[in-house]
Amino acid sequence: MPQDFSGQNLRGRSFKGQNLEGADFSRADIRGANFTGANLRAANFSDVKAGLQKRWVIVLILVSLLLVGISVFFSAFVGYLVSHIFISGLQFQVTGWVSLIIVAALIVTIIRQGINVVFAFAFAGAFAFAGAVTFFGAAAVNGTFAGTAAVAGTVLFVLLSIYIARQAMNGSEKYALVRSAAIAFASFGGTSFRGANLTDTNFNGAILKSTDFRGANLTRTCFQKTKKLDRVRPGITYLEKSKVRQVILTKLGQELNFDRQDLRGVNFQGAYLQDTSFIGADLSNANLQDADLSRAKLVQTQLDGTDFTGATLTGAYIEDWNITNNTNFTGVGCLYVYMRQPTKDNPDPYRKPDNREEVFGDGEFGDFIQPIFDTLDLYHSQGVDPRAIAISFKQLAENHPDAELRIVGIEVKGENNFLLRAKTAPQADKSVLSAEYFDTYNHLKTLVPEEQIRYYITELKVKDNQINYQKNEILRYVNMISTALGRPSIQAKTYNNYGDTMSDTFNTNNQGANIANFANQVKDNARQQANQYNMGEKQNLAQAASEIQQLLQQLQLDNPTSTDTDRAIVAAKAADAIRSNPTLKARVIGALKSGGKEALKEAVDNPIFNVSVAMIEGWQEAQ
Repeated sequence: MPQDFSGQNLRGRSFKGQNLEGADFSRADIRGANFTGANLRAANFSDVKAGLQKRWVIVLILVSLLLVGISVFFSAFVGYLVSHIFISGLQFQVTGWVSLIIVAALIVTIIRQGINVVFAFAFAGAFAFAGAVTFFGAAAVNGTFAGTAAVAGTVLFVLLSIYIARQAMNGSEKYALVRSAAIAFASFGGTSFRGANLTDTNFNGAILKSTDFRGANLTRTCFQKTKKLDRVRPGITYLEKSKVRQVILTKLGQELNFDRQDLRGVNFQGAYLQDTSFIGADLSNANLQDADLSRAKLVQTQLDGTDFTGATLTGAYIEDWNITNNTNFTGVGCLYVYMRQPTKDNPDPYRKPDNREEVFGDGEFGDFIQPIFDTLDLYHSQGVDPRAIAISFKQLAENHPDAELRIVGIEVKGENNFLLRAKTAPQADKSVLSAEYFDTYNHLKTLVPEEQIRYYITELKVKDNQINYQKNEILRYVNMISTALGRPSIQAKTYNNYGDTMSDTFNTNNQGANIANFANQVKDNARQQANQYNMGEKQNLAQAASEIQQLLQQLQLDNPTSTDTDRAIVAAKAADAIRSNPTLKARVIGALKSGGKEALKEAVDNPIFNVSVAMIEGWQEAQ
């Protein structure tokens, strides 16, 4: 049964490492209490008073006075150097002017560029006293004029100190270190939740000044209506971001930019987030219940375990968002969504439903988005290497059989962007799989084709009697990927977590096309394309080109191709292989007759085949 500490005086108590799941601390005084490493999952800290005990306040004041004394000492030294301006003698005056120039330069730097934490307190605090010291020292040396100058310096340094303090407390990024140091100093001896599990914990209405949350698990933690949240010591948690605190406290986050930020576990329940950008952000396990995300950019956003219960997603941009079967869409309100990012020329790209006169009915958005969840999305850019992709994926699948990896889609965007999507088992750790895949892929890209295959065979310790089988498996993947990259206008279409059930409808969009429902055989791919696009001549050309590509890739693996002679030999072997296969020979000749030599060469897209065509044309003439 959860423990009840509600309304109690718990100042200075230690609960370090204890299991207090579900405990009730509401309205308690927990100033100076130590909850380090405690399990406080779903605990209630509503309306508590956290922070420093009075005796620690006194200790901090005494320490502050000590620091002031140290500052006075250094200020006196600086004032002494500046006062040399008013002393007769060139050597003294040079010393004074150099000191003054350095001081002036530092002041300008502080105002324009900010200042680091130690120097801010030592420098700004010290110079608040520097003018006064200069006044007494310089006045004794050179009379009234020197004293007047020192008074002016005193005023300047006091104003500088005030300026730094105000900028730091107002959240200026230039003085973030000053602020962080001040908060860290003020939280010494305060309430500590360091390393505690605060998942689903409620701090509604709590006073949290001088509270330590470093290393705490703040998944879905409620900070609604808390006071002094900007004075906590957040460590590396989402509480360190001022915009996040703003949304937590005010529920207002319209048009904010959270691109590529780590917001795992944040509690934005009921927040207004219209037109807010979360491109590439991680919102896994976040609480977005009843949030208004109209027109929000959720492009490539990580949403594993995110709770959208009752949220509004009308007009959201959801290109490549990463949802899983743990993403909760219960009761989501959504009339329509967009499948691509908006551009100046196309502000409403790929609307769903397609008919702009139609909208999703109650519960239809959940049905639309449900079919595609647990997928591993592997994005590639800059010099895509089909062979490296094929080997990397094959190796990943064999290293992790429990992940049940299966390719379900390819998407080509422009010339340099490529997405490989694979279905995974629900328990698979996608982060680990992705990291391992790209470690292999990036290494393989540095190798020539022959070395890539040797690497694969060596890494997996493939037996001699399996080498040809493994090569053929890789070639199937290479052929699929190469086809997608080489002929983007004639590919099978699928939706990226759109809710469609992997439609095989053909798409002629030149900006990028998708391949879905990969078959394990190249011939099956060709037949699926032919059934959807056209029969007859185009079917024959596609099948012939596909089989020739596979044949050439196999020959290139088994034979050298570094010189013109080597390539000519491979071309001759390809022609002989086609001649010895009556079905393929008939298909190739038929493709030449119907589409012509250039069409076939373009479809195969391999320079070695250009040499083979001359030989094949002779067969056509012979017939």
